[in-house]
Amino acid sequence: MVVMPVVDQEKCNGCELCINVCPCRALVLVKNVITVIETKDCGWCIQCEVICPSGAITCPYEIVIEETH
Repeated sequence: MVVMPVVDQEKCNGCELCINVCPCRALVLVKNVITVIETKDCGWCIQCEVICPSGAITCPYEIVIEETH
């Protein structure tokens, strides 16, 4: 299963920072809002989520890190 970013279009300000850091080119600007293009190359590197100044891009599932002792 390919995990693609989720974009909250209400929060997106169209700055294009995420497009510039996306190594698999899964993001494009459409009508001044980021849109996700389905691609099998996206491995959810989180670069787009980290750089988004408005918090519009999120991971579509919760990541749980469990400590082992």
